[in-house]
Amino acid sequence: MENSVHEWLWQCNLPDNTELQEHTLKTDRSIVIGERCKIDYGLQGEDVIVCEFSSINGNIHAGGDIRIDNWCVIQGDVYTESDAFLGEGVKILGRLIVKGDLDIGDNVQIEKGFEAKGWISIRNPMPVVTYIILYLITLLGIEKENEINSVMQNLFGYDDEEDESGEIIVPLMIPAHSVLNMDFFSVPKGISIGSDCRLYGNIRAGSISIQENNTIFGSMRAENTVSISKGSVVHGDVVAGGDVDVTQNVHILGDIHCRNLSIHEDARLDGTIKAPGGVKIVRDS
Repeated sequence: MENSVHEWLWQCNLPDNTELQEHTLKTDRSIVIGERCKIDYGLQGEDVIVCEFSSINGNIHAGGDIRIDNWCVIQGDVYTESDAFLGEGVKILGRLIVKGDLDIGDNVQIEKGFEAKGWISIRNPMPVVTYIILYLITLLGIEKENEINSVMQNLFGYDDEEDESGEIIVPLMIPAHSVLNMDFFSVPKGISIGSDCRLYGNIRAGSISIQENNTIFGSMRAENTVSISKGSVVHGDVVAGGDVDVTQNVHILGDIHCRNLSIHEDARLDGTIKAPGGVKIVRDS
């Protein structure tokens, strides 16, 4: 249970097929942005949830609901196919277009006007429900992992979006105090990147786990471990305070600096290796 809670709250998760396209972080899943994040590009996903005191320097496009908590600043336009909930002090420097209902709090500024097809309620909406419930999970604890999944299903409406094993589909999650821009992708703890992703920027995290067939245009630096699965390409160096595991058909266009290195014989490294603890060459059985 502790590992599951930890992953939900603190692990940065980029699901399969996430792409950074023309200054927009794009996914076909929901997006959860933690509090006090600074993101230097736009967001596009299903439901989009932004916790308080965060800054988004771009447009936000939500296929479902959008919830922006208190005192957030959005530098671009905000568009939602469903309902919008704007907390107190939210500032939108572009235009707001809402296909459904709009709940809007006190002292909200929308510089270029707004359009709402449904009901408009001028009140302070409840603060971002996701953030509060996740916080309570941490404080109170949940003894069964399926209870966590049940909460997430109720929050994100994933009842019809489970895989064949019944496992809940995890949204794109950026933890609190993260900094994302075209130069750096910095998160306070671990980051997990799914398969077939395409990202720009140097990744900085406590630990880094990359699944298959990803393309990373930047270096990677982790305080602990780095794991890179087959078919991925890294256009930069890989530096880790702990161990690095490089699997089959990975291509690293820079150097590797780590404590211990495990690298498949079919992997390709264009730079040098510095691994005081030793290098292990993995061969197929």
